[in-house]
Amino acid sequence: MTEFYDSAEVRHHAEREQALLLALPHALRHAIANAPAIARQLQGFDAIDIHTREALSKLPVIRKSDLLAMQTEARTIASDPVAPQDVRERVFGGFSAVAWGTHAPRVFASPGPLYEPEGSMPDYWRFARAMFAAGFRAGDLVHNCFSYHFTPAGSMFETAAHALGCTVFPAGVGQTEQQVQAIRDLQPSGYTGTPSFLKIILEKADELGVTLPSVKRALVSGEAFPPSLRDWFIARGVHAYQAYGSADLGMIAYETPAREGLVLSEDLLLEIVRPGTGDVLPDGEVGEVVITTLNTAYPLVRFGTGDLSAVLPGVSPCGRTNTRIRGWLGRADQTTKVRGMFVHPGQVAQVIARYPEVIKARLVVSGRMGSDQMTFKVETTSQGSDLVTRLEQTVRDVTKLRADIEFVALNTLPNDGKVIEDVRAYD
Repeated sequence: MTEFYDSAEVRHHAEREQALLLALPHALRHAIANAPAIARQLQGFDAIDIHTREALSKLPVIRKSDLLAMQTEARTIASDPVAPQDVRERVFGGFSAVAWGTHAPRVFASPGPLYEPEGSMPDYWRFARAMFAAGFRAGDLVHNCFSYHFTPAGSMFETAAHALGCTVFPAGVGQTEQQVQAIRDLQPSGYTGTPSFLKIILEKADELGVTLPSVKRALVSGEAFPPSLRDWFIARGVHAYQAYGSADLGMIAYETPAREGLVLSEDLLLEIVRPGTGDVLPDGEVGEVVITTLNTAYPLVRFGTGDLSAVLPGVSPCGRTNTRIRGWLGRADQTTKVRGMFVHPGQVAQVIARYPEVIKARLVVSGRMGSDQMTFKVETTSQGSDLVTRLEQTVRDVTKLRADIEFVALNTLPNDGKVIEDVRAYD
């Protein structure tokens, strides 16, 4: 059994860097020609000149909040009957290089909403490499508990498993007793999904008096994955590894058996920049993860993820030679991830806008790994159970997540500009 997904994983760093920078100008020219927003972003730059790290660092950064704003604006403009109706502009804000048809077999939505196309190439989201590192092989049955509804996560891991030659059971989320029964009946060798849901399934199996010995490996994502939870799985015979990605970019980096940081995907250009700027930081310093893709369907150039991380020195003891990052170290802005879903400050504003009696609000995310809790703290001129019920439903409608409602006295929420506060413990 080979130890690596392909020979690209063990290339000399200089060989990889040369290949990426050689491909970059061509990828940029394709993006400029086919994705109108990229043409606007790179106006005044000649793609042929962007073949060094220094030249790349001069390009403007587009952040997730910018992408959301541009998509929203494009949909507003498209409501004008005389406006152009090019799908690339109307739906994706000009960032997609593909429209409806065989080149984009699926389209997904993330909270915001942000719309993302799925291109037609095999393993479009590039998670097969991460699954291989986690021990998945051809002939395995994979119990996939990522959502197949709206967001691309289910498809991300299903298409990766198919690329490896695996069979997939599309389990999705919820229905824990049925999850236990399906695992007992089908005996999958591995799990993909959030780490907290795997823990819930295994605890439900204990409660039902059922053993699930077939599950030996897991690739988890969508949440922080602390060592305490990793060790809890290992004690039960499940070797779980984490992958880091986003709905816009697909897989960014993945854990290997060395368990020393996350190894970068082979076809991405990574920069760590000072939050709020495009200034590249020295290796080792914590900053915002900025990615440039070579994806021809959905090209993103200097895309600021809003995630914090740092480059680790040296190469992985597992033998893979690509750059490593420390993993997810928090958010560079107030956008945060709860139970695998992003929550944006704009969504808090959407909730407030529906209630003229609400003066001010703050969404507080608390709890520990596997037990995220959202509390919507509200300063309001009126209270009552009816308002609680309506606010609970509105928060769920807007964020796709449940939150408790807590009324607080007027003028007691801090005047610090925060609308989302993350006070979770990750140890």
